[in-house]
Amino acid sequence: MHATLPLMRRYGFPALRRTRLETLQVNLGYRCNQSCLHCHVNAGPKRTETMSRETVTDVIAFLGVSAVRRLDLTGGAPELNPHFRELVLRARELGVHVVDRCNLTILEEPGQEGLAEFLAHQQVEIIASLPCYLEENVDRQRGQGVFERSLRGIARLNALGYGAEGSGLELNLVYNPQGPSLPPAQEGLESEYKRVLAECHGIRFNRLYTLANMPIQRFGSTLVSKGRFDEYMALLKGAHREENLGAVMCRSLISVDWQGRVYDCDFNQMLGLPLAVEGSVDVRLSDLIGRDLGGNPIAVRDHCYGCTAGQGSSCGGALDA
Repeated sequence: MHATLPLMRRYGFPALRRTRLETLQVNLGYRCNQSCLHCHVNAGPKRTETMSRETVTDVIAFLGVSAVRRLDLTGGAPELNPHFRELVLRARELGVHVVDRCNLTILEEPGQEGLAEFLAHQQVEIIASLPCYLEENVDRQRGQGVFERSLRGIARLNALGYGAEGSGLELNLVYNPQGPSLPPAQEGLESEYKRVLAECHGIRFNRLYTLANMPIQRFGSTLVSKGRFDEYMALLKGAHREENLGAVMCRSLISVDWQGRVYDCDFNQMLGLPLAVEGSVDVRLSDLIGRDLGGNPIAVRDHCYGCTAGQGSSCGGALDA
């Protein structure tokens, strides 16, 4: 059982408002073939929440009438949703760039035959978690054998052209710290990742994204159980940089949960802090068709310091990169 997390409050975090909506991030469900220690979604094999075909249809309808041209698919393992490939196909037909937040090991799961080839054919950008280039560290955070399976996944993607210059097939990796600390400088760590993975394993990728661990769900519970929650929150708040506020992802992204409810970001989704429009806090994606969210206030709490601390952190890595 996870420790009870302290209530997320707003400790003077600056007010934020939205700009132009550019990215639709959709959580297709919390089921995953892994149970990573840093997972802010608390995903795992026993989770049953999954987006229905009806809600997937709402996503497609929204893309069809909005100016959004970036669809960011996440989970859990988004590929475990039975409508995943249909959603990708329909989005690509609409000219939308699709991102798959793939854990790499899913490529070897039963029922996922041909997944890598499908992603390559549809020119889907892959963002994959690999929290270290050392086997021991990855397996400690993500499970025994995950490092080796992840490398096989990258090699398979490389064989299809992912990570090759000029191929148009982007493969970006994600680094998370092992514990309650801020990520190192993204540019330097990316160089080291590329050197070690190429020299030791013969694999390649495009970019490395460094993300701070959010003090919520599974990682937050671990901090509480070890008596380090307040220490980590003090670290995040102390490292806050005002200049990062202009680039935080919630200003140009909305997050949609498996039921179609809308949030300012994926982290707010996990905390049950919905996007509010004209006083309504039960907003569905279908309610936003034809609506301009520019200037809409963003729900902020103390976990938001995780995005503005140090070099900043977002689904696209460091904010100052």
